[in-house]
Amino acid sequence: MDIALIPARGGSKRIPRKNIKLFGGIPMIGWPIETAREAGCFDRIIVSTDDVEIADVARDLGAEVPFMRPAELADDHATARQVIIHAITALEEQMGCRIDRVCTLYATAAFARAEDLHAARHALGQEGSEVDFIFAAAEYPHPVHRAMTQDSQGGVQMLFPEHRGTRTQDLPECFHDLGMFYWGHRDAFISGAAMFSPRSRPFMIPRTRAVDIDTPQDWALAEALFAALKDMQ
Repeated sequence: MDIALIPARGGSKRIPRKNIKLFGGIPMIGWPIETAREAGCFDRIIVSTDDVEIADVARDLGAEVPFMRPAELADDHATARQVIIHAITALEEQMGCRIDRVCTLYATAAFARAEDLHAARHALGQEGSEVDFIFAAAEYPHPVHRAMTQDSQGGVQMLFPEHRGTRTQDLPECFHDLGMFYWGHRDAFISGAAMFSPRSRPFMIPRTRAVDIDTPQDWALAEALFAALKDMQ
């Protein structure tokens, strides 16, 4: 049994009610729900929330909310892994059967596509027991080995001064966790296995869809990009 799990707590600070704020004409959470449904690889699409309004919106958009998340798992200190383990445990108790794989798909993952979820699920299946997780990732737009910081006086320091003279084309390409989705085996989530380890594999997403929405400015840029990509399809 494969489950799509969409965590969506109600206490967003920087963008109030972010998970159900209208984005591209529908509540934001509607996009990952629709994407999970289009992927066609899930037995159930579950939203984990502590918020009654989010639960009602999620149900209206076609997801299930078979339980409410406890308050202690909805504050700023609760970890994603705690939320995932709670959801797996609650679902298995309700269903009386064991879940095999979980895809944690974030409520703001409007740029995820059904083919991404399907292909990442296939990759996890091909790897079998040798790999615990497949996660969405994107390349950095510029070599991280050329990153700089400023000291207390405003002066510039290179993080990797040994690469001061290294040609850009000779530096390895680096990527980062995109915070979009995480496919994993049930036991890997439950056991607390590290998400980023030799037993994980990145699923690369084009930088044109590598969008992080944390501030109102991010939101405005994301909406403009989302509309442009929709027009191109």
